[in-house]
Parts: sequence; structure tokens; C-alpha cells
Amino acid sequence: MNVLSNLAVRDIETLVHPYTNLATFRDTGPLVIERARGVYVYDTDGKDYIEGMAGLWCTALGYGNEELVEAAAAQMRKLSFAHLFTGRSHDPAIELAEKLKEIAPVPVSKVFFCSSGSEANDTQMKLVWYMNNALGRPRKKKIVSRQRAYHGVTVAAASLTGLPANHADFDVPIAGVIHTDCPHYYRNAIDGESEEDFATRLAQQLEGLILREDPDTVAAFIAEPVMGAGGVIVPPVTYFEKIAQVCEKYDLLMIADEVITGFGRLGRMFGCEVVGYRPHTISIAKALSSAYLPIAGVLVPQRMYDALVDESRKIGAFGHGFTYSGHPVAAAVALKTLEIFARDCIVDKAAALMPQFRAGLNRLEQHPLVGEARGLGLVGGIELVADKRTKRPFDPKLGVAMRCVAAAQAEGLIVRALIGDTISLCPPLIISAQELELLFERLGRALDRTLAWAKSDRLVD
Repeated sequence: MNVLSNLAVRDIETLVHPYTNLATFRDTGPLVIERARGVYVYDTDGKDYIEGMAGLWCTALGYGNEELVEAAAAQMRKLSFAHLFTGRSHDPAIELAEKLKEIAPVPVSKVFFCSSGSEANDTQMKLVWYMNNALGRPRKKKIVSRQRAYHGVTVAAASLTGLPANHADFDVPIAGVIHTDCPHYYRNAIDGESEEDFATRLAQQLEGLILREDPDTVAAFIAEPVMGAGGVIVPPVTYFEKIAQVCEKYDLLMIADEVITGFGRLGRMFGCEVVGYRPHTISIAKALSSAYLPIAGVLVPQRMYDALVDESRKIGAFGHGFTYSGHPVAAAVALKTLEIFARDCIVDKAAALMPQFRAGLNRLEQHPLVGEARGLGLVGGIELVADKRTKRPFDPKLGVAMRCVAAAQAEGLIVRALIGDTISLCPPLIISAQELELLFERLGRALDRTLAWAKSDRLVD
């Protein structure tokens, strides 16, 4: 019998936990993390865990970085809060916007700040609508997202998200959001189809969707360079090149959701640089402050900014923004984060670990439970299957991936279960070679535990 601690009981009686089966959780209770340092977190019993998900794809510089702590404290002492409404400003927001324009992979006119990836992608939708109204195109409003995409959970962002659990009984997606096919070669390619041919077919499907909807009503296409919560889906060769041709043909604004892939995760500062995606506008969040404080943003192109100015002149104000847009403490921490990235060559050091990370994925792919171990940079997805040869999945109701997550936790590793019985990996970028090897050892033992359970329940031969 699971005897819950006093702290666990208090948790159950006070909190609603995101992405949790709230019914079964009442019996199991929480894993309460008390402290953290580097790539390790520690529970209330003092047990250590490698944080194999960098929190939620975000704590790039690991835990307990004193420079970030001091940056926050110093800014709090100097200016604890200021807003950007009605023309007010402050040094940290100005300097951070300048730095982001400097490092952006595409031309950027201005930066709009907010506090989360969901807010950034909601803003993207509103700015697309606003821009097309300014351009005299009031019908050109639909946004194309993709099946299994993840763009957030606010009403508009959840509509862009292409995951059934994010839509069921929330009455989303809202009108004006449409979804095209997921670029998952392992699951969706036709037998004998090359990656390039698969990419061609996906581009043709996108064009067909646009034509069915009427190109004069379709405004934008949004995509993660590598899909995160949808299963760590790496785009097939030439995918973004061919998608871009379709978007250009029908004048669709291309939005890159770099909330997970931005700031070094794929081996360059921005993920779009790695996969051949050249968007017009970019959403950023998570690793921008190494998740020490909430901050996010939209990198706004000149064409869009010109429309904002025109509409502001007509209406009298740009009627969008958040209390915490460009919060000075969060902006100061983000500035220090980018300084550390540059000074300590964080992206280069992470890139140097990528062959080892890929080799670890390749080893796991040999495991009897693993159908595909995919990834790019320092993000990976391990898809568990009932039959490697036929790619037959487990019944989702069995919760095989969740069983593996629990086994990993017992081994001292935190990973996450995603749609399609996929286990995701996204370690802090500061992880050492030795720590990375230990991560894969612990995950390997977790897979062995899961296999033993699956055999005992006769789920596999």
C-alpha cells in the first residue's frame, strides 16, 4: 500500500496538476522535488534524479546557476517591476530586444515580449489577423498547423496544437485553424517511399488543403523545426524547403515555433537554421531565460510591424499586451542567460555531445521494445512498440510509456511519456559526457524493467 506523506496529502488537496490523470493521481500522489543543482534534482528523501527533460524542455543551463540568481536579485533591487504600456520602457527590455535582433536567424524589425510560449503563439495569430486587416485582406485569416503539433494551451494556441487530448472536451480548435499532415516518416511514409518523396507528398497535401479552403482565406503556416510534445518528430529531408515553396506560392506567412528548439537545442542558436526552415516570424520562450523566470516573445518582421503602425494610427492604439510583457527582472535574467551562452560557448559544447547522444539513441533502438529512437541535436524520442518488425503499437490504454517513465524514475532519471508511447529526452545543454552516459544507462535499465513487466503480462513474446 502506498502511504502518502503529509506533504503529498497537502498537494492532493490543494493543487490541480497539468497533464496528469487527476483520478489516479489521488492514489499515487506527487514526486516532490526539494532542491536541484546542475543536471540533478533531489526529492524530499534526498534521492537524486538526472533531469532528463531539462524540466519541460527549458532549463538549458541546469539548476542553481548563481549568475542568473544574482542577475534577478540585482534587478529586483534596482527596478522590481515596470511595464511597457503607453510608451513606457526600461533598460533590460530594450537591451534584450537589441540582442535578440542581433542573433536572430532572419531579419527582425521589433520584438514583442510576453511570458509563455502559449502567449507568444496566441500573439502570432492575432498579429496575422491584424496585419491582414491592415492590408485590406479581411478574408485571409486561416492558420495552418499540423497534426501532432504542440503550440500551447491557451484557447488560440490549443487550437493550433494538433493533439487529441488538448482538444477533447475543451471545445477547441476554434474556427479558422486547420491542420495538415504530420511529417513522421517512421509512421506515415508509404512502403518504399524515400524521405524526399515523403516530403514532396506532404507539400502536395498542404497545397491541396490550401486550395480546398481557398487561398484567399489562408494566411499563415506554423511549425516547430522539430516537433516536441507530439513525439519528437524530426522533419524528413527537404521537407521545409518544399513546404516553403507552397507557402510562397499562396502568400502564407511562415511562423517558426522555436519555444523548444531555440537557443542551442539542435546545435545552432535557432532550430530553423538546422532544418532548412526560413520563417518570416519566430516565437521564443523556455531556454531564453533557462526557465529561471517566465519570459517569451515574438520576433516581428518589418512587414508586420508596418501594419501594426498603420492600424495603430487608424484605431488610436495597438490594443494588445500583457502586464508582464518585458518584465525587467525576467528580461535581466534572459540577458544574463544569453551572455553565458556566448561567453561559455554553450551551443558549441552541446553540439560536441551530439554524436554521443545519437550513439545512445542508436543503442536504445536495438532494445526489443523500441521501434524507433529518433532525434536531432540534444532532443530525442524513443517510441515503444509491441512488435519491432511490423511497427505494431501497444494499446494506448495499457500505458506502456508511463510504465517506462515510472521505471526510469525508480532508476533515478526523469523522462516524459508522449503520444504514441514515446519517451522523450531533452537534457540540460550543460550536461557532461559522463552524465549523458549515465542518463542512457539508467534509461536502458528502465526499458529492461518495462520489458520484464510486458512479458509477465504477455504483452510481448
